[in-house]
Amino acid sequence: MAKITASVYTSHVPAIGAALDLGKSGEPYWQPVFKGYDFSKQWLKDNPPDVIFLVYNDHATAFSLEMIPTFAIGTAAEFTPADEGWGPRPVPKVIGHPELAAHIAQSVIQQDFDLTIVNRMDVDHGLTVPLSLMCGQPQAWPCPVIPFAVNVVQYPVPSGRRCFELGKAIRKAVESFDKPLNVQIWGTGGMSHQLQGPRAGLINKEFDNAFLDQLIADPAGLAGKPHIDYVREAGSEGIELVMWLIARGAMSDVAGGPSPKVAHRFYHVPASNTAVGHLILENQT
Repeated sequence: MAKITASVYTSHVPAIGAALDLGKSGEPYWQPVFKGYDFSKQWLKDNPPDVIFLVYNDHATAFSLEMIPTFAIGTAAEFTPADEGWGPRPVPKVIGHPELAAHIAQSVIQQDFDLTIVNRMDVDHGLTVPLSLMCGQPQAWPCPVIPFAVNVVQYPVPSGRRCFELGKAIRKAVESFDKPLNVQIWGTGGMSHQLQGPRAGLINKEFDNAFLDQLIADPAGLAGKPHIDYVREAGSEGIELVMWLIARGAMSDVAGGPSPKVAHRFYHVPASNTAVGHLILENQT
């Protein structure tokens, strides 16, 4: 039986990827950001997964305003880094896990969640920046990755409750897979930030840290937070945080298991006018 052993949560700021790619990670502005992931890179080496199920949002790269699926699972054998207007990031190609992805799609759809099956998709910074933060700059990513894209760009977007319940369905799907795989689920995006309008540059440290506290201790309660609270308190792009609830809903304590271990927690502002949040939770047996 496959199992989810841990969940990882992180912002996916595009400028972080640019800082790495352009050799700026050692500059004073960026050093505190990358220092917060030193533990995480070693943790990933010490706790290597067989597969990463990575929840992120596409930024009008694979999908456009002409067609936006609410939930889309990548079932291909590989995914190419996207050209987001200035050329693809110089990072490795993402190798998928078609067998597990197809199984998860089958199981989750049978649990009454409508997923879009994507057999060809380029992946943008929403997926590659988290991999870079956790893995550094390797010649190849350490394991297969299943991309799971969520629409948090064009309203209506899924509720936190819907995302949390979807995480539960993903856990059931993984546990019904008949091979002994160690799976990690990553939730990405956020934290508080707004990119346009009179509130551009908004960062709310109090909201972000309260969100992290509740994500750890009371995820079911957090799932009930309405969209307007995210927008009002965390900015228009703060709604990306609902994707973290998918990863949190897949943890075993939600199904009656023991509380997860907080392996690492990090928070820093700013990073390109965005708050960077990061958390690693380990399932306890």
